[in-house]
Amino acid sequence: MKTMHWQPSPVLRWIALLLLCAAYLQGGFNKAMDFGSAIAEMNHFGVSPAAPTAAAVIVLELGASVLILTGFYRWLGAVVLAAFTLFATFVALRFWQMPVGQERFMAANSFFEHLGLVGGFLLVAWHDLQGRRND
Repeated sequence: MKTMHWQPSPVLRWIALLLLCAAYLQGGFNKAMDFGSAIAEMNHFGVSPAAPTAAAVIVLELGASVLILTGFYRWLGAVVLAAFTLFATFVALRFWQMPVGQERFMAANSFFEHLGLVGGFLLVAWHDLQGRRND
């Protein structure tokens, strides 16, 4: 018996990938347009050296998103954004160190939402690698 697999249209698939990358595109563009604020963000989270790290984050967010959206080494872009998101989540959203209250509640929600993004990027990488294996 042959199994049927639904395949979304290429446009719908690209829009879904764009939505997955939207925060990284927005973040990369905003950091590039206001590099002083990007440096301030690094300082806020205790990341040093702030300026080179901010520049690297801009390249990472925009570059990995372009890989995903163009399909050129999509799996690599997805793995890079998954790893970056996981690392940044543990740096920026340490809810377990916050006192009980609204701020902790919101940080915990955001922490787990970011884990969902990590999972989404890992699924993109897995799907891309599976597709390459079947070609």
